[in-house]
Amino acid sequence: MNKPLDALALRPPADGEAALARLQPLFDRIEEGVAERERERILPFAEVALLREAGYGALRLPRPDHAGLTFRQLLKIVIRLAAADSNVAHIFRNHFSVNELYVRRAREGQGLLWQEVVAGGAIFGLGNIELGSRSAGGVLPSTTLTPDGDGFRLNGTKYYTTGTLYADYMLVRAATPDERLASVIIPMGREGIEIVDDWDGIGQRLTASGTGHFRNVRAEASEVVFDADGIGYGLAYSNTLAQLYVTAIVAGIARAVLNDARRLLLGRSRTFYYATAERPAEDPLLLQVLGDLATDAFAAEAAVLAAAEALDAVGAARDSGRDDESLAHEAALAAAKAKLIVDELAIRAGGRLFDLAGASAASRARNLDRHWRNARTLATHNPGVTKAAAIGAFETNGTKLPAKGFF
Repeated sequence: MNKPLDALALRPPADGEAALARLQPLFDRIEEGVAERERERILPFAEVALLREAGYGALRLPRPDHAGLTFRQLLKIVIRLAAADSNVAHIFRNHFSVNELYVRRAREGQGLLWQEVVAGGAIFGLGNIELGSRSAGGVLPSTTLTPDGDGFRLNGTKYYTTGTLYADYMLVRAATPDERLASVIIPMGREGIEIVDDWDGIGQRLTASGTGHFRNVRAEASEVVFDADGIGYGLAYSNTLAQLYVTAIVAGIARAVLNDARRLLLGRSRTFYYATAERPAEDPLLLQVLGDLATDAFAAEAAVLAAAEALDAVGAARDSGRDDESLAHEAALAAAKAKLIVDELAIRAGGRLFDLAGASAASRARNLDRHWRNARTLATHNPGVTKAAAIGAFETNGTKLPAKGFF
């Protein structure tokens, strides 16, 4: 078992570029079958297994000689993975969120066990959203955590359990009969857990963002973390990483559009009847489209990485034992701004891709429409109009962003 991790903030971060160089060949391999997998609904269990073996889920985990990747380093890698396959990148979103809230800074007890399994390749899923929740903000989940001897029993149904079908453990949000909120982290093999792949969205079709049923599931006392100030979901802006991770996937889609656009243009021999050049790759109008797509991908990545730097300031403070809410607010604000612009860039890019080849680009076999569908689906994960209004209220009246939920 791992020893307690002391002086975490004093350890240098890992070499992000070296980590990317090590993983990029694997990402290239994952990209090879991406269009077919999405078209034929082939769930990427094999691709997730490759990432598990490569230690992708442990990139933020502290080591004896370093403190793990920074958020900026991690999200640059996420963008590259999402450019290869946005579904596979999305599968790990909840894993990194759970790891950050309950695993990475653990110094004793169950947290050290969770560190050990993450270091060994384990993936964490999440069960949080319930369709019965109608009120805005702070609603108690209907999923119940009932005392049972020296432990508990978990009962309820969750929706949008993204990535959990591929996971080894999952975090389930629940409430006790006396309305205490808790996070329950349990292994997926526990009796009474059923994950159903019934997600029917237009995009991100392979993330298994479906339904989770929990029928009298046993939870040990050590597997339950009750909400408290400064712990897990008790942290202000505890959800910012989850929000920015989705935006990094969208930025990766913008990069995927560019990559496919380049291949599309270089692979064309025929051109339009009124084209200005014999070779499509020399047509200034088509080159302008490609240039615009390259600019969109650059701007999307730059926005994510700028927001990641703000999140790194929060991470450094928390690693040293300080919870600076003003830094957390700045990071949430940066993540919200990044979301709004990156969504717009990637969705626009997904449509403009078809300007390079006309009707032939609409071939079902190419499956190029997946980029627009995936970006559009990811953009709906949290309400852009709400974020824009919240940013406007802060800029005008100094009203802080909500500290929970989609921020």
